[in-house]
Amino acid sequence: MATRSAHINVMIRAADKAARALRRDYGEVTNLQVSRKGPADFVSAADLKAEKILRHELSRARPDYALLMEESGHSANHAEAERRWIVDPLDGTSNFLHGLPHFAISIALEERGELIAGVVLDPIKDELYYAEKGQGAYLNDRRIRVSSRDRLSEALIATGIPFLGHGDQPIFMAELAAVSGEVAGVRRWGTASLDLAYVAAGRFDGYWERDLSSWDVAAGIVLVREAGGQVSQIGGKAIHHDSPSIMAANGGMYTALNQLLRGAAPKSA
Repeated sequence: MATRSAHINVMIRAADKAARALRRDYGEVTNLQVSRKGPADFVSAADLKAEKILRHELSRARPDYALLMEESGHSANHAEAERRWIVDPLDGTSNFLHGLPHFAISIALEERGELIAGVVLDPIKDELYYAEKGQGAYLNDRRIRVSSRDRLSEALIATGIPFLGHGDQPIFMAELAAVSGEVAGVRRWGTASLDLAYVAAGRFDGYWERDLSSWDVAAGIVLVREAGGQVSQIGGKAIHHDSPSIMAANGGMYTALNQLLRGAAPKSA
C-alpha cells in the first residue's frame, strides 16, 4: 500500500464522508425525474449538503487553512492564509441530475499559490485518485502513470463541449474538427476532474477544455503532473487559476495535440 501523508489522509476522510451523502442522494434522483418536486432543486441541495460536510471536515482538521468552494466561494481568512483547500463537492452535476453514474468530489491543496496535492473521488465506481507533489499519483493505492502512446492516430482524447450560455461554440467546433480528424476518438463525459484523472491513469491520452473554474481542475492538475504528464493552457502558457483554457496530455502526445488546437484557434491560444 502507498504511504499517504497527513494532508492526503485529511482530504480522503473528508471526501469519503461527503461521498456517502452523495450516494444516498443519487439513489433518489431516478424517482425525481418523473415528479414535479424539481430535480434541479434536489441536486442543488445535494451539492450544498456535500459542500457543508467537506467544509466542516477540512476546517476541523486544518482550521488555519483557507477554503475556495464552488458554492460558497472564499472563506473569510483567504487573504492571509498560506494554504487553502480548493473544493468542488459535485463535479458533474448534470450527470448526477440525469442519473448518469459519472461524477466526482474534487479537493486540491494550494500552498503559496502552488498546487501541491489533489484528491478526486468517484463515489459510484469507488475509485479514489490522489497525488502529492513529488510523491507520484495513485488510484486506490496503486501507482498510476500517463499512457505511453505517441501517435495521434492511436490516441483517445477527452474534451468538454460548450452548453447553453457557456463557452464559445465556433472555437470549440474548429478545435473538434482539427482534433477528431487526426485521432482514434474524442470523448465528452462531462466531469473535468475525472477527465484529468483518466489522463493520469492512462485511460485518456489527452484532454482539452475552455472556460472552467479552478475547482474543476485543481486536483486533476496535480494528478496529471505526478503521473508524468504535462498540463498547460492551450498554446503552452503556464496554467493558473484564472486560465481561460486547459490542455493535458502524456509527454509524447502533448506537442502534437497542442499544435492541432493552436492551428484551429490561433487567436485564442
